[in-house]
Amino acid sequence: MNPWLLLLVAILSEVIGTSALKASDGFSKLWPVLTVIVGYSLSFYCLSLVLRTIPVGVAYAVWSGVGILLITLVGWLVMGQKLDAGAIAGILLILSGVIVMNLFSKSLPH
Repeated sequence: MNPWLLLLVAILSEVIGTSALKASDGFSKLWPVLTVIVGYSLSFYCLSLVLRTIPVGVAYAVWSGVGILLITLVGWLVMGQKLDAGAIAGILLILSGVIVMNLFSKSLPH
């Protein structure tokens, strides 16, 4: 399977798990807790498969960077989190780093 597709599944699973973590209310609600467990388990499993072909530093940078961007968007759009100029600038810098790595790094499989 395409490692980039697996990385996308890992990222989306982690974002779902993190979103459910908030909904679990301190691990006191069953369905959100189960969603956290499944989300993180699938995420780490897919990430482990990705590491067969993509270097760990690159995979983790993309996984965490895109994950931060997506969970911030979920927080803002779904949970009503407020974002100030500093938060937006930081997120754009993270996204820029992921883009630069993917476009210009020779350590990535293409």
